[in-house]
Parts: sequence; structure tokens; C-alpha cells
Amino acid sequence: MRDLANLFKALCDESRLRILNLLVHTGELCVCDMQRILKFSQPKVSRHLTYLKNAGLVVDERRGMWVIYSLANAEDETTKRLMKELKDIFDLNPNLKEDLTQLKQAIKDGTCTTYCVIYPAKSKRKKK
Repeated sequence: MRDLANLFKALCDESRLRILNLLVHTGELCVCDMQRILKFSQPKVSRHLTYLKNAGLVVDERRGMWVIYSLANAEDETTKRLMKELKDIFDLNPNLKEDLTQLKQAIKDGTCTTYCVIYPAKSKRKKK
């Protein structure tokens, strides 16, 4: 029961919900992309990502000079189901839709994620 309470504590903040929305829809992003899209300071984004990481909702991976955050693989059925429902709920919220519009523009303009995640992933697929 304590794990469930900690999970909901992690979700009870608007900033963390906005971050999760971006990750649910993109798979992975770096801190600077989240800063740009959400118009948050780097310490604010990092603080909320740490909270989400401690709750077991996100993981990080260093790629060169970037730290890329993505959703953690849910190990229990409750978290899997909750994340699926959250995506559906996020899709109904106009403010979260606006964040996704900002994300699409950021990717179009060329973001850190574009250069360290999207382009390398495309080039890897071509080699196979």
C-alpha cells in the first residue's frame, strides 16, 4: 500500500504531470528540451525528474554530454495500468496538448533530443 501512496504522491504535482506527459508521448527527452518546452529552470526540471525517478516512474541514461530521461518499465500491473490511463487522460487536457505542440515545434527547430536521440536512432536503423 505504501508503494501505491508514493506513486500517487509523485503524480500530485502539475509540473511532474507535464513532464510525464512529454515522456509518455515522446519516449525520451533531455532536461534542456523539457526546460524549453515547459519554460522551467534547469533546477526545477531536475528536481521534479528526481522525484519521478525516486518514485520509479522515470529512468535516466547518459549519452555523451546529455542525460536522457524516459519512462521506467513498469514492473507491476498497477503501474502499467496507471500509465496507460494517464496517457488517455493527458490526451484530453488542452494545456497538456499545448505542451505537445511546443514539443513538436522544438523538434522541428532542432533540439538536444533531435541531435542525440532522433538522428542517431534514424542512422542506426538505416544500417540494419
